[in-house]
Amino acid sequence: MKIKKGDTIQVITGKDKGRTGKVERVYPKSEKILVEGMNMYKKHVAKSEQMPKGGVVDLSRPLRISNAMFLCPKCKKPSRVGYKIVDTKKIRICKKCTKEV
Repeated sequence: MKIKKGDTIQVITGKDKGRTGKVERVYPKSEKILVEGMNMYKKHVAKSEQMPKGGVVDLSRPLRISNAMFLCPKCKKPSRVGYKIVDTKKIRICKKCTKEV
């Protein structure tokens, strides 16, 4: 997967289209990413020590990686991620501005 934890992404389809956020977690097997504040849903929680009253909590669900695009920190545009080999090291690059990520 070319998107890593800590990258900034922009959602390109779905109810959060156009919004940007930071990747909190990556699920490579299911090809999903968890982005803070995206793909929110409400979950009913029973009474517990943490929540004595219980109630409804907003949580974010993982998002398909195909619905998100990498947001380049240099050119501030959504782009694809490529690789370049420099001194036997694999470095990620932005496909639009060809700068190192």
